[in-house]
Amino acid sequence: MIIETLKKNNIFSSLKNDELQKIAKFFEKLNFKNNDYIFTEGDLSEWFYITAQGKIKIIKHTIMGKDIILEIMSAGDMFGGIAVLDNKPYPASAQAMEPAAVIRISRKNLLRILDEYQILKLEIVKYFSDRLRDAHEMLKNIATEKVEKRIASLLVKLSEKIGIDTGDYKKLDFSLTRQEIAEMVGTTVETCIRTMSKFQKEGMVKSSGNRILIKIDSLKKFLES
Repeated sequence: MIIETLKKNNIFSSLKNDELQKIAKFFEKLNFKNNDYIFTEGDLSEWFYITAQGKIKIIKHTIMGKDIILEIMSAGDMFGGIAVLDNKPYPASAQAMEPAAVIRISRKNLLRILDEYQILKLEIVKYFSDRLRDAHEMLKNIATEKVEKRIASLLVKLSEKIGIDTGDYKKLDFSLTRQEIAEMVGTTVETCIRTMSKFQKEGMVKSSGNRILIKIDSLKKFLES
């Protein structure tokens, strides 16, 4: 599972098979149950993580006692990286949204690998540049876009990243509550419920059990309107 996970990662997939075989020994695999914490905000950043299976949410605890979801990680996505490289405590918590598995490598071994394979340093710069651009876009949307378009944008992003094709719709194959959507776009649960109901009436989303199905083309047209 370690090598397969590394091949899915934006940074380590740049290495050749024999190089992946060589560095795999520095990683270890861990399993987590639903709602288990991989690490919590303020912990020492001793490990660099990559999601192997399941979904992991990165959450920020507010002074009001709420948890705000910053991002949802799926197979191949890494997290905790900035804190590890900067040698500072984790700025947010990572929690399993379902039974999940991760692989991790210590800071010491990560730096050793980066020194040996210079291409990884370039890939890390590219990756964090993209992350910074995404964060800037998200802040701009929160500041300038109406709630309906913020929710639509989030659903499109999630479906493109981790959605499963089911014909005309893409399914988010994990539980995502209205509360969690509201937290991710910076609105109230009541507003989120009204918006999702509107999207359902117009056929842009639908529910199946506790899963959300998204009609990407329709939501993209709504975003362009």
